[in-house]
Amino acid sequence: MYIYILIFIFGTVFASFIHLYATRLSKGESIITPRSHCPKCNHPLAWYELIPIFSYIFQHGRCKKCDAKIGIDSLVTEILTGILFVIVYISYGQSYRTILGFVLVLIMMSIFITDFKEMIILDSTLLVGGALICLVVFLDKGLWDGLYKSLLYGVFAFILMFLVKVLGDAAFKRESLGGGDIKFAFLMGAVLPYNLFLIALVVASMSALPYALYTSLSKGSHELPFGPFLAIGLFTTFLFESNIAEILNILVS
Repeated sequence: MYIYILIFIFGTVFASFIHLYATRLSKGESIITPRSHCPKCNHPLAWYELIPIFSYIFQHGRCKKCDAKIGIDSLVTEILTGILFVIVYISYGQSYRTILGFVLVLIMMSIFITDFKEMIILDSTLLVGGALICLVVFLDKGLWDGLYKSLLYGVFAFILMFLVKVLGDAAFKRESLGGGDIKFAFLMGAVLPYNLFLIALVVASMSALPYALYTSLSKGSHELPFGPFLAIGLFTTFLFESNIAEILNILVS
């Protein structure tokens, strides 16, 4: 059990940074300066006010100085990231796949924060995430079976999503997919073989449908951040990759 607790703590620490990084960069702010502070009174936060989860609980979700309410999104990000880190570790143990899973979780959290709040996917998330994915895949499977194939599948996914955008724009007479979604598809392809990438797209579309119906009926809006649902499709397919592959083999044979 202790290893799961350590993995959970490990995840919350990374989540705390990801929340800062995604929140600030999506607004064009620096992640270095100023130091972490209350957005209302600019009170610099001490180290004991930055402990993931516990600081929020002990301070009752409020600033220590001005008593302003702190958004719960940071707490949710930390708890969810910690849980997902544990799930990845349970699924893949001590392996490169676990490291890859950790990277995917952090990419997913960043996209959740920026796309839901600002309707953007940060290029830095895709660049750094893509570099880490390629490095882990290379260390795990080597040059040809790992890196080359990942890049080829990534290009396939990128081209397919670009074609979907072109057809969608023509059919709906408006932008159907954002540029960030198309670029993120490259990362999805770098992780998943082409057949599993298609499964991930199905999962993403199915998970996005309830939210799309909600926003359409309640707000009359036809725009939705598709990046988080692509991330859900990627992570879900990655997590159950062997099971899905077995099912596909049975269906094909």
